Amino acid sequence: MNSSNPLLRSFGRRKGRNLRPAKQGLFDTLLPQLTITLPESRNLKPESSIWLEIGFGGGEHLAHLAGLHPEVQFIGCEPYVNGTAGLLSHINEHGLKNIRIYNDDARDLVAALPDNSLERVYILYPDPWPKARHNKRRIISTEFLDSLVRVMKPESELRLATDSADYATWMLERLLAHPRLAWKAKNCKDWLEPWEEWISTRYEQKALAGRPTYLNFKISTKLCCK
Repeated sequence: MNSSNPLLRSFGRRKGRNLRPAKQGLFDTLLPQLTITLPESRNLKPESSIWLEIGFGGGEHLAHLAGLHPEVQFIGCEPYVNGTAGLLSHINEHGLKNIRIYNDDARDLVAALPDNSLERVYILYPDPWPKARHNKRRIISTEFLDSLVRVMKPESELRLATDSADYATWMLERLLAHPRLAWKAKNCKDWLEPWEEWISTRYEQKALAGRPTYLNFKISTKLCCK
């Protein structure tokens, strides 16, 4: 995270095991071509539909969506080096041309985006920081939701998933309290089953031992009654 950012880091370690030569090569050569730099966002095309995934893990879900929607410009945020290398492998293997990457704290990127620039945002299985003394590190906060709402277009969608029951409750408390966010769920099936175009990732397969929660909110054009 940038040293100028006073917020506590919302993610854990930056790197795991050493990358294999092929992935290291992609990290060294392909990543610089796709990286979004701040404060300038030279890789963004305002005329395009832009979808953002925060914390894309190994990149399976993001690459899947990018293949389904070549007309959409995707931004993936992931500070974990090994996860970024995984996405680069998917991009290289499938020849994807519509993904840009910010491999640092997503809050810095969101703060730099113009108003009403995003049409969809995914936050899938963010670090739950389960210990009570670490809860303040969770990325879902009232302040961050304010930032997201600013950069999301009216009627756009914010989609979240977690395998932590405690974090699901935490998310809902803050999402439901926000005056510009409206929950799209109509029955319990809507938060127990993922939305269309979902692809199960390796991380989710581990989460299925519990009970994942899927939340889908829209940005309302007017203040919601709470």
